[in-house]
Amino acid sequence: MLVFLGFAMIAVFMALIMTKKLTPVLALILVPTIFGLFAGAGLGIGEMVLESMKSLTSTAALLMFAIIFFGLMIDVGLFDPLVRFILRTLGNDPAKVVLGTAVLAAVVSLDGDGSTTFILTTAAMLPIYLRLGLSPVVLTCVAGLANGTMNIVPWGGPTARAAAALDVSPTDVFVPMIPSLIAGILVVMVFAWTLGLHERKRLANVKPEFWNAGGNAKGSAKGSANNGGTAVVGSSSGQGGGGSVAVLDAPEPAIDADLALVDSALDPNRATLRPKLFWFNLALTTAVMVVLVLDIVPLAFVFMVGAAIALLVNFPKVKDQATQLVAHAQSVLAVVSMVMAAGVLTGVLNGTGMVDAMAAWLVDIIPDSMGPFMAVITGLLSIPMTFFMSNDAFYFGVLPVLSETASHFGISPAEMARASITGQPVHMQSPLVPAILLLVSLASVELGDHHKKVLWRAAVVSLVMLAVGILLGAIPWS
Repeated sequence: MLVFLGFAMIAVFMALIMTKKLTPVLALILVPTIFGLFAGAGLGIGEMVLESMKSLTSTAALLMFAIIFFGLMIDVGLFDPLVRFILRTLGNDPAKVVLGTAVLAAVVSLDGDGSTTFILTTAAMLPIYLRLGLSPVVLTCVAGLANGTMNIVPWGGPTARAAAALDVSPTDVFVPMIPSLIAGILVVMVFAWTLGLHERKRLANVKPEFWNAGGNAKGSAKGSANNGGTAVVGSSSGQGGGGSVAVLDAPEPAIDADLALVDSALDPNRATLRPKLFWFNLALTTAVMVVLVLDIVPLAFVFMVGAAIALLVNFPKVKDQATQLVAHAQSVLAVVSMVMAAGVLTGVLNGTGMVDAMAAWLVDIIPDSMGPFMAVITGLLSIPMTFFMSNDAFYFGVLPVLSETASHFGISPAEMARASITGQPVHMQSPLVPAILLLVSLASVELGDHHKKVLWRAAVVSLVMLAVGILLGAIPWS
């Protein structure tokens, strides 16, 4: 019964948010509460939820002050030079912009922290997407894919958990999986490029004032003169188009960076700019990032202190400080409310025993004849299971049981650990992951819309990583 209720609860939750029948916050609260009562939680459900929320308070504080800190850095102009560089490098070609988003997210993901990756990527790229008319869902999709794939680095969390759970070296787990990581990133780049091409075609129809249909050179000079060099040809059945989309020959840069940022979050004329404090803000941000990587102080406290210093130096007047805090209240409320609401789901899953029952059922249904394929089975199971449950629950609860079974068939713990991390591209899209909630909140994207576009692509990336690991011998086939 617990197994049925557990899977049914996840299915109902996903259906409600993907069909937009409920907002994620309401679904995270109401669905687990109803299923928890059916599971016999009774009045104890409150204690289950509060116990779960205790473990999420530091995460909520981290996200709250990270939003404030990076929001301040955006307001004062720290990221403006980066965005101008990206604009001048990528121009106004949607395919290049989306591919650049994936590259940026992958590089920033090297710090191992999803929240930081999504804040920086969104800060740099969202104004460009909005200015060019690109869908923010494409941004969240490629950023989520890139970060999820890079999440297997040893300092990212999952690899360290798998290594600790099975008492093996993180190096023994990660190094043989580097080819899989490279393959996964290549697939992400392919997805980013194809999404960019799709956006290029779509914009040819919806923004005729910027996009010429027909495939001929008409409007090239005018586009360059009137639109800061914007001269992109969209697909149509017009003359010479051949159904293709191409960027017309236009002077570089394709668009004027400052003009493109007007009326965006990075408007070069906004009152909050602090150009004289650029180097101070850069040094402060660098110091915060270094402390984050060194992990010598709790992350939430790092951002609390960083945000306080940034406010004090950039906005010494108390009135201005209050104004800045209020300016970012909407973003803070959106993500913190979802984190706290996620505590209801995890509290019910753990408190009622649904997670344990689901894991035990999955292990029990694997026939003995499949023993030699336990590593591959573990890799396949990691895709849905790390989406439905936390990494801690999977790596410390399920993986040791699977590994013990596999040991009877000559499969080493390190090999099992490698297989178990291939599901991370899908895991990072889970509503139980605070970082993904932060990403969709910052981009003002519905979680259900994000899932529609990203989940099947994330599954493909995971399967490719698993397949490469098998082909190169890092993960045993039998």
